[in-house]
Amino acid sequence: MAWEYVSPEQLAGFDKYKYSAVDTNPLSLYVMHPFWNSIVRFFPTWLAPNLITFSGFLLLVFTFLLMAFFDPDFYASAPGQEHVPNWVWIVAGLLNFTAYTLDGVDGKQARRTNSSTPLGELFDHGLDSWACIFFVVTVYSIFGRGETGVSAVVLYFLLWVVLFSFILSHWEKYNTGILFLPWGYDLSQVTISCVYLVTAVVGAETWYQPVVFNILYRDLFTTMIVGCAVCVTLPMSLYNVFKGYRNNTLKHTSLYEAMLPIISPVLLFILSTLWILASPSKILEHHPRLFYFMVGTTFANITCQLIVCQMSNTRCRPLSWLLIPLTLAVVVSLSTVTPRDETLALVLLTVLVTLAHIHYGVNVVNQLSKHFNILPFSLRKPSTD
Repeated sequence: MAWEYVSPEQLAGFDKYKYSAVDTNPLSLYVMHPFWNSIVRFFPTWLAPNLITFSGFLLLVFTFLLMAFFDPDFYASAPGQEHVPNWVWIVAGLLNFTAYTLDGVDGKQARRTNSSTPLGELFDHGLDSWACIFFVVTVYSIFGRGETGVSAVVLYFLLWVVLFSFILSHWEKYNTGILFLPWGYDLSQVTISCVYLVTAVVGAETWYQPVVFNILYRDLFTTMIVGCAVCVTLPMSLYNVFKGYRNNTLKHTSLYEAMLPIISPVLLFILSTLWILASPSKILEHHPRLFYFMVGTTFANITCQLIVCQMSNTRCRPLSWLLIPLTLAVVVSLSTVTPRDETLALVLLTVLVTLAHIHYGVNVVNQLSKHFNILPFSLRKPSTD
């Protein structure tokens, strides 16, 4: 018997769902959309949009694993270390841009084949929430750790800037009913792809040099991420919600109800930050990639549940059950005296979170596929035999 994560109330809400989004980004409107419109014409009409979405996601996962093989601890770009081969940077750049392109054409393929469904949007945005961890951590290898790089703790906080920027869009939609597409996404994907290719040509040593005066490229990288979030993403989100409040069109008039989707992400941030700052064995310094993955996967699960609620117009639950094993892992880690025990706690938690998230995703897709009588990766109708 399948585990049913989507309630009957939510299924009824999905039946009434209508897609509503606003994209005002000039790069997206005048460059990328015309490019995607030309690309989608080459796709066969039998190709399911969800298969395009999933293929793009798998390219990001492969890039993450490829970079993890050549740069497991983020020291490969540091002075005096064996650098990542140039061909790896070329592959990373091409695959990242291809994944970004597939993410842009899946919706166009759905409209082209008359196969748009709420499941398609949920599948797309759900995978996007998990993709955050893969492309952010892969980018880290450009600068890495060391004198000219970024510390593991700084990257941890930069990761959270990206995660909170992502969930802000869905928090907006939860309250306004409209998905305001963030400007930073398109610009970041094009920039990341180009930087990978440039690194292959000029080498990682180029990023050691200051841009101007004593400002290093790593400082520019950090400033751009934080600046985009603080000066663009956050103000625009708050303005859109305020505009809904002023026009009396918000779905939730209570401040508590409006802020429900933020509670679990904030608690996840607090717990994971407490762990790395109070860790007896400095867990983030020894296992940064694993820790980032655990945080990103937990965040993705929380975000997916929010997306289900905002699309079905149902109340968001304030707490995710995945915070319970995380809390236990933090308590155990902070009370242990051996690095081995703390590492074991992180490994077990990561396995649990990953399996739980995959189980959630597979069962939600199967449940909605059955509800809408569709095959998730095919345009054919399910057999009624």
